[in-house]
Amino acid sequence: MRVLTTLRNGDYRLTRRMAAWDSAWARRLLPPVEEAAEHTKLWWVAAAVMATGGGWRGRKAATAGIAGMAVAELLSNAVAKKLVERRRPPKEWIPHDDVEDRPDSSSFPSGHTAAAVAFTAAVASTWPWAGAACAVPTVLVALERVHSGAHYPSDVAAGVAIGLAAGALVHATPRLLILRLG
Repeated sequence: MRVLTTLRNGDYRLTRRMAAWDSAWARRLLPPVEEAAEHTKLWWVAAAVMATGGGWRGRKAATAGIAGMAVAELLSNAVAKKLVERRRPPKEWIPHDDVEDRPDSSSFPSGHTAAAVAFTAAVASTWPWAGAACAVPTVLVALERVHSGAHYPSDVAAGVAIGLAAGALVHATPRLLILRLG
C-alpha cells in the first residue's frame, strides 16, 4: 500500500511540475501539437503523406499505422477508460488557459498518447525511417497531454503501454493468421 501512495504522490508532483513548465518553445509548440493530435488528424495526415509519396512501402506503413491507431483507440477509449474512472488533474494545478478545454472522460489512460504510440510503432515496424520521423510528434503529444493538464504522467505511461501493445499486435497479426490458417 505504501508503494502505491509513493507512486501516486510522485505522479501528482510530476503533473504539477510539468503543467507549470513555462518556456517559450513550449508555449509556441505544444498548443499546435494538441490541435493537430485532436481527433487523430495528425496521424491521418501522416498516413496520407506516406501513402501518396512512399510507394508500396508507404502504403503498407500507412495501413499499419491506421490499424495500430484503431486498435489503440479501441483499447484505451472503449475499454480502459470504461474500467478505470479517474478524474483529470485539478484545475488549480494548471497555471495556463489550456485547462478549460479538457475532456470530461476518464483521465486514465491517455487515448491521444495510445493512438500516437500505436501509429508510430506500427509504422516503424514496416518503414523504420518513417517511424523515426513519427516518433518526434509522438513524444510531443505525450508531453502536451500532461502539460495541458489533461492527464497525469501515469495516464500517459499507460497510453504508451497500450500503444506499444497495439503496434505489436498489428505487426504480428499477418504471421499469426498465416500460422493459424496455413
